[in-house]
Amino acid sequence: MTLSQLQYLVALDTHRHFGDAAAACNVTQPTLSGQLRRLEDELDVELIDRSHQPVVPTAAGESIVNEAREVLAARDRLATTAAEVKDRVTGTLRLGMLPTLSPYLLPLVLPSLETAYPEVSLVLREWPTTEILDALRTDALDAALIATDEAGPGLHDRILFTEPFVGYVAPSHRLADRESLGPTALSIEDLWLLSEGHCFRDQVLQVCGRAPSAPQAAAQFESGSLETLVRLVRTSGGMTLLPRLATHHMPEAERATFVVPFADPPPTRNVRFVTRRRHKQRLTDAVVETLCDALPETVVLA
Repeated sequence: MTLSQLQYLVALDTHRHFGDAAAACNVTQPTLSGQLRRLEDELDVELIDRSHQPVVPTAAGESIVNEAREVLAARDRLATTAAEVKDRVTGTLRLGMLPTLSPYLLPLVLPSLETAYPEVSLVLREWPTTEILDALRTDALDAALIATDEAGPGLHDRILFTEPFVGYVAPSHRLADRESLGPTALSIEDLWLLSEGHCFRDQVLQVCGRAPSAPQAAAQFESGSLETLVRLVRTSGGMTLLPRLATHHMPEAERATFVVPFADPPPTRNVRFVTRRRHKQRLTDAVVETLCDALPETVVLA
């Protein structure tokens, strides 16, 4: 039994496809398949139900997969501990981020991280909250940035910063001339929204005084991308709400024309750093410190 075989097994459980698992492990599909056959022969138990599509672990395989994740996590801890003894910050951090956060935060953070910690490697995954939390619980991620009220049982989280919302309003919109917005002035009927499954959508609906599960008054276009909503406002009118970091990269002329702040106190979201295990502590501390140092003054550090 080898660590590589355990890595292949975990990858197959994660991707549920031999080709995708092999690509994730940077080996050929025959190599991965053959090594898993050898592992099954050595353990004398069938680990994978190959008749099922997509492939899934057998009942025995699920137990072995969980143990394999523990072994691989222990391997990573050993490597991190060895690096810390040498007073080095090194290693790989598998980090999940929300689609409403990563396009705006990563350009601020990555250059500083690469300069300060050249031996640190980030493996980044942009997923919705539910997928991020599932990946943390199965050790497919080491850490994540989310924006829900709490991460849930079995996970450790802390608030890193609080981010206000702003309006992104077409010049033709009835609220375009306002110096500031108030929640009571908003109307869900002329607000472009993210599609269901995005926590920012639920937060916007709550700002408007509507429960996420409440039926809409009329059919509306919904998008999975904030950038698509911005383009819709620019080309078709209406308005949308954005987290403040989404405006950081905009030219000053665009902010002056389209961005309208909320009156104090504005609606906000808390961005949390979440882990399942307390490992890779020095590595996660370095990433968090660099991230917080790179944040603009438009957000409030915890």
